[in-house]
Amino acid sequence: MLVVAPIIPPEAGKAAVSIDWGVFDSWDSVHYKAIATSGYEYANGVGNVVFFPLYPLMIRGLVSLGLPLQPAGVIVNNLSFLAFLQVLYSWVKHNQSENTARWTVAIAALFPTSMFAGAIYTEGLYLLLSTAALRAFDRNQYAKTALWGALATASRPTGMALIPAFLLAAWKERKPPIAYVAVLSTGLGLLCFSIYCAVQYGDILAFIHAQKSWRPNFGFYWQGWWKMLMQICIGTYNYRKGYIKDVSHPIIFIAIAISMGLLWRNRHKFSSVKVDYGFGILFLGLWLLAGDPLINTVSVLGSAYILWLCRRQLTSVAFFYGLCGIALLLASGGTMSLSRLVYGIVPPIVAFGIILSRHPRWGYMSLGFFALLLFTFSLRFAQELWVG
Repeated sequence: MLVVAPIIPPEAGKAAVSIDWGVFDSWDSVHYKAIATSGYEYANGVGNVVFFPLYPLMIRGLVSLGLPLQPAGVIVNNLSFLAFLQVLYSWVKHNQSENTARWTVAIAALFPTSMFAGAIYTEGLYLLLSTAALRAFDRNQYAKTALWGALATASRPTGMALIPAFLLAAWKERKPPIAYVAVLSTGLGLLCFSIYCAVQYGDILAFIHAQKSWRPNFGFYWQGWWKMLMQICIGTYNYRKGYIKDVSHPIIFIAIAISMGLLWRNRHKFSSVKVDYGFGILFLGLWLLAGDPLINTVSVLGSAYILWLCRRQLTSVAFFYGLCGIALLLASGGTMSLSRLVYGIVPPIVAFGIILSRHPRWGYMSLGFFALLLFTFSLRFAQELWVG
């Protein structure tokens, strides 16, 4: 972002990338900076109250100590992400194995949208707080569960999924009453923000009502999912036209789909090495054909699948939180940035780590692909091009 992006010629209408903190400052970053410096804005159901307060408050704290705004935002997110990787490693090693923990940390660090953990975004902070809360719950440390959970619900809307996940896990594991007190205490961050919205704007659910200006509707947005499916199968150009004008995309897609089917049907006739690399090459070809819609679709549906596949290996709270988090995304009424949002839900990362620790060849192919996407995503973000 600081070395390669500045030497790439900018697209038409875009300024050249400068070698400064601005490469980490784009898209939603402007809202976090505005909240940190000027506070919230909300009127007639429109405003930036959709962004939760903890991260901007931490930025404001560093700014009050004399640190410039952009470095403050970058430092908070990066240090939080570094701490998250340590907490994640400790949690997975305790519940699984050291090998699984290493794979899980590698996935978390190299996943394409981990790029947002280095920018002025909340990814690093929320991942740290939610994972710390999950680990504390698994260790029956209820005071820490309440603390980290409350901070998590004050940092991002996805934190709301922690509450039903904790309740379901406490019920399944027959936790003592103190566990339920801790669970309810995790909602304090959300409660405090709701009270602020009620006092400041007379709308206790302002952060929900303001979502209407950011997404088409609430509930499952089937039109968006249908669009992504069509973009994968027939191509964005043909979808926009409303008919098949460029036949090359659907023909290539059908050829890849048939090839995958034949390879799976005849997998016993080839060595496992050839089968694995064959699927890897075909998936790479499918990504080159479909691009971001494929990544968004696979991120969500693939996460749901591997959660279910590893349901017996994951702890109860991890499994329930993964399901609740994905359900919240599906019911959010939008399909933008799904790969980034699902990355903020840590259990699918753990589940993927479990799978790849048993199939290292898939693991190395996956990490190589992740690194390629991480590189391209970072360049796009630095150039103020849409990522996700």
